Amino acid sequence: MAEVRPVTSVQANKSSNSISWVAPLVCVIVGYVIWRYFLGNASNFAVAGEGWFWPDRDQPISNLYKMYQGGIIVPILIGALLTVITFIIERFLTITKANGSGNNAEFIRKVQYNLANKNVDAAIAECDKQKGSVGNVMKAGLHKYKEMISNTELSSDQKVLAIQKEVEEATSLELPMLEKNLVFLSTIASVATLMGLLGTVMGMIRSFSSLGEGDGGSGAASHLSQGISEALYNTALGIGTSAVAIIFYNIFTTKIDAITYGIDESGFTLTQSFASLYK
Repeated sequence: MAEVRPVTSVQANKSSNSISWVAPLVCVIVGYVIWRYFLGNASNFAVAGEGWFWPDRDQPISNLYKMYQGGIIVPILIGALLTVITFIIERFLTITKANGSGNNAEFIRKVQYNLANKNVDAAIAECDKQKGSVGNVMKAGLHKYKEMISNTELSSDQKVLAIQKEVEEATSLELPMLEKNLVFLSTIASVATLMGLLGTVMGMIRSFSSLGEGDGGSGAASHLSQGISEALYNTALGIGTSAVAIIFYNIFTTKIDAITYGIDESGFTLTQSFASLYK
């Protein structure tokens, strides 16, 4: 018996994924610039001390600039939020492209119709119109489908197996592209809240330390309440960043599940069609 050696017509994507390590680094740097030179600008405070990396600032002229006094964790959290936004945009563009044009269910029905009429070329043309991951996998399977029709060396079962393996190989090249970089959203969703709490604890430590060094009285109580308010900016920023990451992570995984279902359905369509028409 001849050995089945399917070769996929879909080629692996050779593009680098430099955004996965460049984006977080750049976002943290931008976060520090926003925190230091926008929020921490000397003109935003009535009392401005000296220093370049983390200068002392006091008596902000508005509540927005109190965020600067939340401490050095604030720029990290701003960087985390910018990283989330970056990967949301990147995943949205990638998944939108992978989804292709038109409705996947309607696309599969058109392919099924063409296969039922033994018009494989028309089915391939539908894949070219779809231009998405489902269309790419279906097209790879259809080329093998067309090849197996004229093959006289393999049995019917071997031909179906060859088509199935072609679809599986094409699928293995498409899915990693869909799921790439989602780990950043899931990681930040977990870590951002903890980072916010860490910044809050550090702010509370500074506040109570200042209270212990003071003379007490209403002035000390006012200073403590102000310090606690500043520290809680960390918690608010951490929770907000985590919430955004979780929401979009779930949106993207839902969209990927829909595309994966379409890919699975396309493979089932090809094997069942061939098995019924070319016994």
